[in-house]
Amino acid sequence: MKIDINCDVGEGVENEHLLMQFISSCNIACGGHFGDKNSIDSTINLAIDNNVLIGAHPSFPDKENFGRKIIDISNEDLKKSIQNQIDLFLERLSKFNQKLHHIKPHGALYNLISVDEKSAIHFINTIKKYMSDVFLYVPFNSEIEKVALKNKIKIKYEAFADRNYNEDLTLVSRSNEKALIFNPKKVLNHVCEMALKGNVKTISNIDKPIKVDTFCIHGDNKHSLEILKTLSKELLKKGIEIG
Repeated sequence: MKIDINCDVGEGVENEHLLMQFISSCNIACGGHFGDKNSIDSTINLAIDNNVLIGAHPSFPDKENFGRKIIDISNEDLKKSIQNQIDLFLERLSKFNQKLHHIKPHGALYNLISVDEKSAIHFINTIKKYMSDVFLYVPFNSEIEKVALKNKIKIKYEAFADRNYNEDLTLVSRSNEKALIFNPKKVLNHVCEMALKGNVKTISNIDKPIKVDTFCIHGDNKHSLEILKTLSKELLKKGIEIG
């Protein structure tokens, strides 16, 4: 069995050179919550060196809150910002003669379009022109999944290896001390439950069905390297390859 593991990178943590060897796809911040030409270029270069699939990671234009709060912005201004972020990313990719593999929205934007149909429709209308041969990373059973499929956009179902889930398959809020999973063995069990059984164990200890094509480890998780090393070693023992 083969699974994809992705990381959010190019976000100022500067640990990409350590993480890249253990992942198979990456989501590079492109100026909304973090990032500029230099950070994008250096992260693309690391991805190429490690044969990692390259994705854009657009967000609300909100560096102050690292894109993790819903901000008051008009639909038109949000559209312009997201398109400017993706255009910048594509311009940098072209310098390396690379193609975009996927788009994965970041933070509050990701969470909003997962549950709000109008926001999901606006996001799809914003990115549709970029998606002819590009995947969109989406949560299973979400509003953005439904709207993407209606618009014939190729999707990959994403789950979070280092985050806990509510019963409705939304992520436990970061304001909850149990939102993030730091223990590598607990992350391993979380991934195996989803990959091998097609279930996710929620924060209330209830099993819920889930589909997963790619698992995210947050690059800014303080134990991300330890987690990835554990997954790389232990998943192989269970017949699961990262790639």
